[in-house]
Amino acid sequence: MAVRHDEIAVRAERARAIGLFRYQLIREAADPRLSSKARGRLVREIAAREHLDPAGRRRTISRDTLDRWIRAWRRGGFDALVPDPRQSAPRLPVEVIEMAVALKRENPSRTATQVRRILRSQMGWAPGERTLQRHFAQDPRIAAALGALAAGGPGSEAVFGRFEADRPNELWTGDALHGPTVGGRKTYLFAFLDDHSRAIVGHRFGFAEDTVRLAAALRPALGSRGVPDGVYVDNGSAFVDAWLLRACATLGIRLIHSTPGRPQGRGKIERFFRTVREQFLVEITGKLTGEPGRHLVADLDELNLLFTAWVETVYHRRVHSETGHPPLARWHAGGPFPLPAPAALAEAFLWEAHRTVTKTALVSLQGNTYQVDPILVGHRVELVFDPFDLTTVQVRVRGVPAGTAIPHRIGRHSHVKARPETPPEAPAATGIDYARLIADAHQTELAHGVNYAALSNAAVELPGQLDLLTGTELSAGEINREVAS
Repeated sequence: MAVRHDEIAVRAERARAIGLFRYQLIREAADPRLSSKARGRLVREIAAREHLDPAGRRRTISRDTLDRWIRAWRRGGFDALVPDPRQSAPRLPVEVIEMAVALKRENPSRTATQVRRILRSQMGWAPGERTLQRHFAQDPRIAAALGALAAGGPGSEAVFGRFEADRPNELWTGDALHGPTVGGRKTYLFAFLDDHSRAIVGHRFGFAEDTVRLAAALRPALGSRGVPDGVYVDNGSAFVDAWLLRACATLGIRLIHSTPGRPQGRGKIERFFRTVREQFLVEITGKLTGEPGRHLVADLDELNLLFTAWVETVYHRRVHSETGHPPLARWHAGGPFPLPAPAALAEAFLWEAHRTVTKTALVSLQGNTYQVDPILVGHRVELVFDPFDLTTVQVRVRGVPAGTAIPHRIGRHSHVKARPETPPEAPAATGIDYARLIADAHQTELAHGVNYAALSNAAVELPGQLDLLTGTELSAGEINREVAS
C-alpha cells in the first residue's frame, strides 16, 4: 500500500527537527579554527552531558556519533545532518533489553557503554548506547537511583570557574529584565551582552515578554553588530520558541540554553541588569502621579530613547571594573565584523508553519485561507511568512520553493502573537451629541402641538377651537364642560 503524502511530510518534519538538534550539538565543536586537542575536549564535554532530543527525551550522545555528525556537516552542511525520512522498525529481543535494565538497576553507576560491554560478553551482541540510554530513561527506578546518586556524597556539588570569551562576537548572552510601568502597562527589557567586551549589542523595552519583542532586540543587533558564534540564553518561553532556533540555524549561530535550575554562566548580564536598576531605572518613573527626583516617561518610545542614550553615552564609555576598558572600545578593538546580507537576515526572521493542502488546493493559516498550486494537493507544505504581514506567504516543500500562496479569504493581517506595542488610537471626537440633538428636536415639536403627556383626568385649560357642527369658536370654558360631560 502506498504511503500517504501527509505521512511522508510528517516524517520529513521529524527528520528536519533531528537535523536542527544535531546542528545545535556539534556547531561549536565543528569550528574549523579549533585545534584537534580543543575539539576533542569539546566533544568529550558534549558526550558527557544529557540533552533534550526533539521527542522530549533526555539522552546522551557518544563521541563516535558526534564525530560522525561533524564530518557530515563539513561535507554537506546542514542538509547532511538531516536523516533519511524513511523509518525503520528494528525489533530488539525483549530479553536483551530486560537484561540491560537489570544491569543498570543493579549498579546505577554503570554507564551505557559499560552495560553494552557486559551484554556483548554474555550474549555476543548488544544494542547501541543510545538505545540503551533511551530504555534507561524510561525506567522510573533507574531515574530515582540516579537522582539519589547525584544528590548525595562528597564532591557532588559542581565547582564553577571564571569564564570569558576570547574575542568579541564569540558569545552573546541574552536575558530579560522586568522594567517600570508606563502608561499603566508593565514593560520588559530584552538585552544581549557581548561576553568578551561587556558591550550591549542589542536591547529594547517592550510591553510583553514574548518572541516578537525578543526579535525586536536581536534582529537590529545582528544587522549592526554582526553575527556571533553563539548565543547563550535561559529556558524562558521566548528563548525556546521554534522561531529562534530557526533563525540561529539559518545564520549559523550556535544556540545554547542554560541547564534548568543552574543559572551560573549568566552572571555578566545579571550584573548589567543590576547596573541598569541602580543607575538608569532609579531615575525613571512611568506613574502619572510622578515621583520626586525621577523623570516621568510619557510612552514606550521615550523610554527606549532614554535607555539608548544612557547605554551609548554612559555605560559604553565608562571603564568596566572587570575588563579595565570601556565596553564599546574593547568591542571595536576586535573588529571589523562582517554583517549579514539583508536578504539572509530577513529570511532568518521569517516564521514557519506546516499544513496539508486540501482537495481544493487550499491551506489555512491564522484563520485565513490561501490558494496554492493544485499539484500540491494532499502534500504537506511549509508556509513561510512575516508574522506582521500575512498577505504574503511563501510555499515550500521540504525546503524547496513552490510558489506563493494566493490569499483566498483574509480575516487577519498579522499573526496572533505579533501584537502591536500600542493599541490602535481611538477615533478623533467629532463633538456631535446625537442624543442631545434628538431631545432638542423633540422639544421643538412639542412647542408647536398638543403635549399629550401633560393631559390628565382633571379639567385642563385648552385654547379656543371651532365647533365642527355650528362653525362657531368655542371658549375654553365650553371646551372644558364638553370634556367633563
